[in-house]
Amino acid sequence: MSMIRDLRAVVRPSSRVSLRKDTGASSYDTTRDPAMPSAVVDCAVYRDGARLASDKPLSPHEAMRLVRRDGGFVWIGLHEPTEAEFAGIASEFGLHPLAVEDAVQAHQRPKLERYDDSLFTVFKTIHYVEHDRLTANSEVVETGEVMCFTGRDFFITVRHGGQGSLRALRHRLQDDPELLAKGPSAVLHAIADHVVDGYIAVADAVQDDIDEVETEVFSPGRRGGVSRGVDSARIYQLKREVLEFKRAVAPLLRPMQLLSERPMRLIDPDIQKYFRDVADHLARVQEQVLGFDELLNSILQANLAQASVAQNEDMRKITAWAAIIAVPTMVCGVYGMNFKYMPELHWKYGYPVIMGITVVLCVGIHRTLKRNGWL
Repeated sequence: MSMIRDLRAVVRPSSRVSLRKDTGASSYDTTRDPAMPSAVVDCAVYRDGARLASDKPLSPHEAMRLVRRDGGFVWIGLHEPTEAEFAGIASEFGLHPLAVEDAVQAHQRPKLERYDDSLFTVFKTIHYVEHDRLTANSEVVETGEVMCFTGRDFFITVRHGGQGSLRALRHRLQDDPELLAKGPSAVLHAIADHVVDGYIAVADAVQDDIDEVETEVFSPGRRGGVSRGVDSARIYQLKREVLEFKRAVAPLLRPMQLLSERPMRLIDPDIQKYFRDVADHLARVQEQVLGFDELLNSILQANLAQASVAQNEDMRKITAWAAIIAVPTMVCGVYGMNFKYMPELHWKYGYPVIMGITVVLCVGIHRTLKRNGWL
């Protein structure tokens, strides 16, 4: 599209999203206005795609006053606001009370809700937790949330969690005034694409963990054909983390499809076409996550089956040796009785003959059991 330089180049600066955590601290924390809510990370007015220069940080009220007077839109970013901190912003922009409650309390399911003058969108952000080796207590993925209020002349983001910063994304968008000139819907698409790209990167990292566990379960270095070095708790922990991943991905597919297929007056038609690309990538990630879940089920069942086989093998060996030991135990038990008349009791060669018979019987039982695979 000639009007947009390259939308995907803006929201995807590289082929792989960095998995390092970004706290997203404000770029002007040291000069924060005491009257501004402490939860506000950034507040700016964009007119004709360019950020309006200001000598001091703008408060949400001042930013909205400039927008209503001269046009453009305001983008406000908040991080874990309290109900009191968000109340003034909600009142200023006329946000629906139900959406405001969800934004403050967090722990929401990914969704898209339409109100009279705004759209409320919830995204689950996923961060991969680096670890040297997967253990039964390893945290593989860490989740956060980004709530977006999209209006005709405003865009508000509310983040929860220590990761999922949008600061770098804001800077990339500011480098493309032609895209930002499309308004708040362009920012909504950029955030959606940013979140889904994060899913793709995390899916690749989780795939490496699953491959590692699968290799250990089916590794050739086994004893008797059975893997001995894999703890089922590790597999189960990885399965739980994949389930957390699936809870973030699966519910978001329907909202992305609605944004790409259903005309909405708050979404620019030129931007709406690009939501289809986000929905396609999200569908691919969902298929990957569902595949992870099924594969881990198979790995867990195979590991439990191998453990059962190993136990049966050990029991067979124990039983075999018990049968061998039963022969000298029986002979010694018989000759340990205090009977006066015992076979060969007073014969000169009785002791070595009985010992020889015992050894021959034990060796014969051992060879028979070994030939049958019990030893």
